[in-house]
Amino acid sequence: MDNMLWNRLSAEAQAEVDGLIAAGRNIQAIAVMRERLGLPRPELRDCIDLLAWRHGARNE
Repeated sequence: MDNMLWNRLSAEAQAEVDGLIAAGRNIQAIAVMRERLGLPRPELRDCIDLLAWRHGARNE
């Protein structure tokens, strides 16, 4: 699955987000997403959807 928000993140930020998700630190993962994606800042709902997508991708 392709995710435009995920693709906007640098490889370093992607690794950080995945690490936070693995550690169960979902709120921090969303904060990193919103901070690292820059402007226009993504909506919270979009970050939650991305979090769910990444969580699913990690379990495949």
